[in-house]
Amino acid sequence: MIEDILQRQFLGNTVLDYLLTLLFLVAGTILIRWVFARLILETLRRRLVEYRLTTDDTLVRIAKQYLPPFLYLCLFYLTVGSLVLPEVIDQSLDVLITIVATYLGINAISASVEYLIRVYLSRKLGDASAMSSLTALSPMIRVAFWLVGVIFLLANLGLDVTSLVASLGVGGLAIGLAAQGILGDLFSYFSIVLDRPFQIGDFIIVGDYMGVVEYVGIKTTRLRSLGGEQLVLANTDITGSRVRNYKRMEERRIVFGLGVTYETGLDQLEEIPKLIKEMIESMENARFDRAHFAAYGDFSLNFEVVYYVLSGDFNLYMDLQQHINLEIKKAFEARDIEFAYPTQVLYVNSPQDNGVVAREQLVSGEPVHQG
Repeated sequence: MIEDILQRQFLGNTVLDYLLTLLFLVAGTILIRWVFARLILETLRRRLVEYRLTTDDTLVRIAKQYLPPFLYLCLFYLTVGSLVLPEVIDQSLDVLITIVATYLGINAISASVEYLIRVYLSRKLGDASAMSSLTALSPMIRVAFWLVGVIFLLANLGLDVTSLVASLGVGGLAIGLAAQGILGDLFSYFSIVLDRPFQIGDFIIVGDYMGVVEYVGIKTTRLRSLGGEQLVLANTDITGSRVRNYKRMEERRIVFGLGVTYETGLDQLEEIPKLIKEMIESMENARFDRAHFAAYGDFSLNFEVVYYVLSGDFNLYMDLQQHINLEIKKAFEARDIEFAYPTQVLYVNSPQDNGVVAREQLVSGEPVHQG
């Protein structure tokens, strides 16, 4: 009796076939829930921690969100697919399963790739810069995966995608030519983000422009100049120029000169380098390098001094230089050493003075001494 019932056919399948299909569906669902929750997720979580691939459960959450529906879909395909179904229903199920599987796959892969890129950028750039970069990257990642997914879907549905791929190539070329400037700025943005020649808060000089970096965008980078105005520079202009980053300066090399008059005595000339050395060595945040009587000038005996400021802070450098200048002035006044200034001596043959008269003038032409 029971055997007769089990062997009865409905829509090309026996009652036993339907019962076995239902049994496999229920058993498979229970197995997926238990095995997936207790084995796959825990194993994935342990491996991620073991290999230090991530410090949170984002990948586990992605797997938990997309993998069970995919496994249920596979279970449904294997069990229901074993039944004899009308051709229309069979084809419709194939199309539906392919569409759902493609949708789940695209979302899972794009979410995983976005997360891995965010982890990489966070380690390389920091969280704030990583989120800014990922905001620009995410739409392109999704578009790229969806294009590939749609082509894959159409190919699996039996459609000829050769012409579609060719048209996408031609269209992409046309769009690329039309948006060449925008794409150039976009690639320059990624170059800046990944190579990191500067960061927000750095003081940089780009060509004739200088300022503190306030914002790095997809198309432009904005600087706050010393005058207070905002400078907006295209990313292609920045990557195509020589960039000087003063924020990363660990120490600043300073070279300055001074000149004394030719009337300065030999003992005083020998004393000047020692005086300057003592001044700089007594200061904090400064390291003396050298001080030399460097050259005979047109109107002065020239000294050259080199020292290092042990910081990249421009204000600190100016404070130290001011202190050095004042100390040099104080020391020279105490020793009657005179700074040289541009002068010239003119010898004029004057009949009234019965001889040659020497006239000492400033280069500007204003007389300061006659004799």
